[in-house]
Amino acid sequence: MAFILLSGSGDIMKQITVIGGDSRLKTAAEILKSDGFTVNFTDSYTEKEAQNSDVLLLPVPTTRDSKTVFAPLAKKEVLLSDIERLTKNGTLILTCNYMFEGKNCIDYGKDDAYCLLNAIPTAEGAIKLAIENTPFTLWGSRVLVIGCGRTGKILADRLKSIGCRVTVSARKQSDFALISAAGCKCEYTADIPKNLNYDIIFNTVDVKVIPDDAFKECTASLIIDLSSKGGFDVSAAQRCGITAIKAPGLPGKTAPETAGKILAKTVKEIIESKT
Repeated sequence: MAFILLSGSGDIMKQITVIGGDSRLKTAAEILKSDGFTVNFTDSYTEKEAQNSDVLLLPVPTTRDSKTVFAPLAKKEVLLSDIERLTKNGTLILTCNYMFEGKNCIDYGKDDAYCLLNAIPTAEGAIKLAIENTPFTLWGSRVLVIGCGRTGKILADRLKSIGCRVTVSARKQSDFALISAAGCKCEYTADIPKNLNYDIIFNTVDVKVIPDDAFKECTASLIIDLSSKGGFDVSAAQRCGITAIKAPGLPGKTAPETAGKILAKTVKEIIESKT
């Protein structure tokens, strides 16, 4: 199934197939439909659909196992290998954190504007989880945010605004200057295992930064991992009596309407730039 997209000039028509995704992709399609586009979803990707598609829109993330399209709402699997095999060379494939080599593929997950806007519902969702899983107020709490990327910066800003005592870890001196200017404390990411004297820890980086044995000295009541690959072993933290939560993809769970709007805006901008 597909939806029709008319370009801003009105003289180019694109046939777009939408596959998989969670509620944020569904919301994005509904927004596109309300903008006057004809929108439908598919649980499969056949040769007929491939031949009739000018644009293929894949979800956030495109895959979690490197084999199938992420499609928790679908009744059957769609293999990435089928997409790679069937998609014609001229088709524009829009992906998130995945690339089809040799294809006309754009990873919107690397789009700066998309990532920055998407970090806002991620931060708010993380704060919601922290409130729900602690017996104390976030106000006055000692909080560590691991990583000074888009999500880390916005999360630290939101936490500070509600009265948390925020420390942000980073690797570069330029980030330290930014963190200090924002009124937060700084910590080298490499030094985190030496000092885990916090009430709450949020991880935003995709490499393991807390070794298993470091949790024995950790004072945190709650650790939330917002990364997709993981910055620590959740079970190792739990064995030390810490409430540890793995929470990737928060925008689609806690704010699908906003996440869908952000995605729809990004998709339209990419397609318009190519037509």
